[in-house]
Amino acid sequence: MSRKLSPGKLVIASHNQGKVREIRDLLTPYGIEPISAGELGLPEPEETGTTFAENALLKARAAASAGHPALSDDSGLEVAALGGRPGVYTADWAERQWFEGEPGRDWYMAMGKVEGLLAEQGPSVDRAAAFVCTLALVWPDGHEEVFEGRVDGSLTWPPRGTLGFGYDPVFVPTGSPRTFAEIAPEAKHAVSHRADAFRKLVAAVF
Repeated sequence: MSRKLSPGKLVIASHNQGKVREIRDLLTPYGIEPISAGELGLPEPEETGTTFAENALLKARAAASAGHPALSDDSGLEVAALGGRPGVYTADWAERQWFEGEPGRDWYMAMGKVEGLLAEQGPSVDRAAAFVCTLALVWPDGHEEVFEGRVDGSLTWPPRGTLGFGYDPVFVPTGSPRTFAEIAPEAKHAVSHRADAFRKLVAAVF
């Protein structure tokens, strides 16, 4: 049986500001005071899991050490023609070294890598893809809940839109002519993989 989450502080176990912003927007109606792991100065644990659930739990367990319930999200893009890649390595595909030697993420490079691999398979390649999200909610006493969501769609090229982050500019959700980066945030929140997982979380813990 799921445990109910009381109003109050909840640590968002992420240093990704785009992701933190989306989660804050989704939590606001429930009396929750979201605070990010970055704001608390918590280190990012190494994501050594091979599934979204394993990585989400790793991050939430680490953040719950701050003494409050912690919510983490591990999400990514699964491309059918690439055997489900990049999957749990979605963010890794954007990793690069900047000229000053500091690590960073280049999402245009990552989108280009996906497109390049699809192009190698020819013009009739299956462009079906899905964004998958796993939410892990962990209390300081060790109680854990996991919720999974997804949204299906297809990939387009070149990238379109400036409203999203990550791979949003090349992902067109099923039933829409627009990419996630062309959809207003409140509209995206209603249909995204994260929103699907949140609906399950809300039904269980609020």
